[in-house]
Amino acid sequence: MEKDIATPNKTKSILEKYGFSFKKSLGQNFLIDTNVLKRIVQAADLNESSGVIEIGPGIGALTEQLAKVSNKVIAFEIDQRLIPILKDTLSNYHHVKVIHSDVLKANLSETVKEEFDSEQDISIVANLPYYVTTPILMKLLEEKLPIRTIVVMIQKEVAERIAAKPNSKDYGSLSIAAQYYAHAETVFTVPKTVFVPQPNVDSAILRLTIRNEPPVQVSNEQFFFEIVRASFAQRRKTILNNLTHHFEDKMSKGDIEQILNDVEIEPRRRGESLSMDEFAILAEKLYHY
Repeated sequence: MEKDIATPNKTKSILEKYGFSFKKSLGQNFLIDTNVLKRIVQAADLNESSGVIEIGPGIGALTEQLAKVSNKVIAFEIDQRLIPILKDTLSNYHHVKVIHSDVLKANLSETVKEEFDSEQDISIVANLPYYVTTPILMKLLEEKLPIRTIVVMIQKEVAERIAAKPNSKDYGSLSIAAQYYAHAETVFTVPKTVFVPQPNVDSAILRLTIRNEPPVQVSNEQFFFEIVRASFAQRRKTILNNLTHHFEDKMSKGDIEQILNDVEIEPRRRGESLSMDEFAILAEKLYHY
């Protein structure tokens, strides 16, 4: 029986065989703990008819575990040097397809159409490089792909920000942006010691369960997110001051104060104290002003 890829020795021998060196610029950290990988796969709740999209398979450690329990895995790898390695390490899994491409530039809707059945249960599962976590996650959510869940390993701090609730130090525009599209929860924490090379911070597994409908109704999504971002522009400032600064040429402070009072939001509150519902009501009022 072939040994799992994700053991320190097996990983080391694969890297040596190919003379592979890590590229800092690509944020490459490979997992060398099979138990952690199995828990990630469990968090995605896959079965033998599931389709999976993976981002950044590395040498195939997570890919291998995904392939064992699913119907098809499509993996996007940006690093050309890893393509021949993956061909070798995943040679036993004929239902895995590796695409050499930057996922941020890929047309994922097309990929889903071409690679999976229209009714198939699809999840995205990945160990994401820290430096592009947010752009990748927002792309996956904003493209409104026909997927059930996104389960990703990301920097613990970012996972906490995405899953944060109002009135907490981690709650901000990223929390609202992600939770508008999905229910967010951190599943478990992963210590930095199970990676090679070892990163400087711990990671966490974040599970995003895609919503059928956003939790709030707004006339213009772009404007809603603009108001959210503006309200957190300077965390220590009140919502009144942040919005006054944002609309400096378009509305007076008095007008904004009046609107806040109209929707029963105390102007001296800070952005982090507003729920998504309150942001939606406020954005609607400002949008139709």
